[in-house]
Amino acid sequence: MKENPLLAERLARNPFVPKLFVCLAEGYGREGLVRDSLAGLVVGIVALPLALAFAIGSGVDPVRGLYTAIVAGFLVSFLGGSRVQIGGPTGAFVVIVYGIVQKYGTQGLVACTVIAGVMVLALGLARLGTLIKFIPYPVITGFTSGIALIILSGQVKDFLGLRMGPVPPEFVEKWEAYGKNISTFNPAALGVGLGTLVVVLLWPRVTKKIPSPFVAMVLATLAVAIFQLPVETIGSRFGTVPSGIPVPHDPGIGLKEIRELVSPAFTIALLAAIESLLSAVVADGMIGSRHKSNMELVAQGLANIASGLFGGIPATGALARTATNVKSGGRTPVAGMVHAITLLLILLFFGRWAAMIPLAALAAILVVVAYNMSEWRSFRALLLAPKGDIAVLVLTFLLTIFVDLTVAVQVGVVMSALLFMQRMAEVTDVVGVTDDLRGRSAKEDSKEFLAIHDRVQTLGRDAVPKGVEVFEVQGPFFFGAADKLKHVLDQLDDVPKVFVLRMRYVPTVDATGVNRLRQVANQLRSQGTEILIAELPPEPRHTLLRVDRLTYFPRWRFARSMPEAFEKARQVMSGELPPQGAPAPDKGDEE
Repeated sequence: MKENPLLAERLARNPFVPKLFVCLAEGYGREGLVRDSLAGLVVGIVALPLALAFAIGSGVDPVRGLYTAIVAGFLVSFLGGSRVQIGGPTGAFVVIVYGIVQKYGTQGLVACTVIAGVMVLALGLARLGTLIKFIPYPVITGFTSGIALIILSGQVKDFLGLRMGPVPPEFVEKWEAYGKNISTFNPAALGVGLGTLVVVLLWPRVTKKIPSPFVAMVLATLAVAIFQLPVETIGSRFGTVPSGIPVPHDPGIGLKEIRELVSPAFTIALLAAIESLLSAVVADGMIGSRHKSNMELVAQGLANIASGLFGGIPATGALARTATNVKSGGRTPVAGMVHAITLLLILLFFGRWAAMIPLAALAAILVVVAYNMSEWRSFRALLLAPKGDIAVLVLTFLLTIFVDLTVAVQVGVVMSALLFMQRMAEVTDVVGVTDDLRGRSAKEDSKEFLAIHDRVQTLGRDAVPKGVEVFEVQGPFFFGAADKLKHVLDQLDDVPKVFVLRMRYVPTVDATGVNRLRQVANQLRSQGTEILIAELPPEPRHTLLRVDRLTYFPRWRFARSMPEAFEKARQVMSGELPPQGAPAPDKGDEE
């Protein structure tokens, strides 16, 4: 396709135009096609064992992982907002998918995937892609490390070849079951698992052109077939692997099922959005580009809807496969599309051979995945953070392991929000600035004295009329900090005739802050004191006027400067301005 700079620039500015069309408008020739095709082939080979392993770890047939990688992987690249993002099943979903399958069955999982896709699509269409960056880092690290530990725990049975029934979904019960059946381990399965680990870890020293998980899986399969090792394979547990993709089918869910699945679907949607955008940000740094976050969410939503309709599992942006794509030379969404086509061809022509893959080898691959996603270094570094962040990290981690990932994410986000509010409340300060400073001679060198003296000097202390008290609010005046004002008022020894509240450093006021100001005005009124607001910036002033509806704070009670506030204070004390509660001489906004 010939280069069209004007069209490319116009498409790049549109937030809902896929990156594929931008890349084509920038010019796309034979050289780019060859480069992307080779990268897509490599990524497809990397994705094959991972797709099978993630599906098995999630408690579903391994072929469903391939369906997801093919259908969702193609749509994420075709419609996505990133140049090099690779979509498909990831380890982040293993825990939540396993729990859904245990509770609602495979049909419930299909429905949940579709519902989650609709949620992610709605997030993208509502242009909320940029809000995902506000998910706190301790929450992400906590549940990611918890997921890694759960994935590792789920591989013990296949890695050791334990002869036991279904593995309990609960973490503690799972390890108790392993302990009771440890004597039944299969030496052959353990040997295959250890051998797979060795190949995965050491093969990159030989060459990085052929992915180590694929090499390890092939060698393990050949070893089991040649030496007739008595280990469990995909075929022995799940039967034959179909050589094709099923036709889309209706999940067949009613209103009752939707209500039950909303909570787990929300967790899937949140994880899909977070992981895909984090992966896209990392990819931007690797190739020096900028993704379209909202278009990426739209693509992820449609991909998950399609994956569910085709019998797949949840999908998102896969960071490891995306990095492999970049390192292999992929620079446009064509590489991701080729990766999906590669998996489709493998399924069509070599699907029957997948039944020979030993489960111990796939378990070993997932052990490596769990280690890589554990982020233990980040976890350890966060243990040196402030106590509040440590509490969020540890609580999210423990809830992920011992309770539920849905609960962990919700509690972690809420706890982080409360922690943020507490910190913002600590930033806001309410200080009296007209103290006569008497009795402070012994403290004149203290920070408190110097701060108050500085505020008095900036006001021009001699200009403050007698009977007027001035307090200054610094910082956002929201529900976390509003009580500070009332607390300061309660500490006043002498009740002034006019109370001037200087709010020049207040960037925002919320409804609770307005309500607290109204309560303060009412309290002062009962004591015979009038209140004036000075130097309040336009935006919080507009909020105060809109919420108060001129009940306690008509426009004449606002002053744009301190001299104006003092002049109004003199007028109040002389009776030129009406007392609180009387009709106000409003003549329109002075701004």
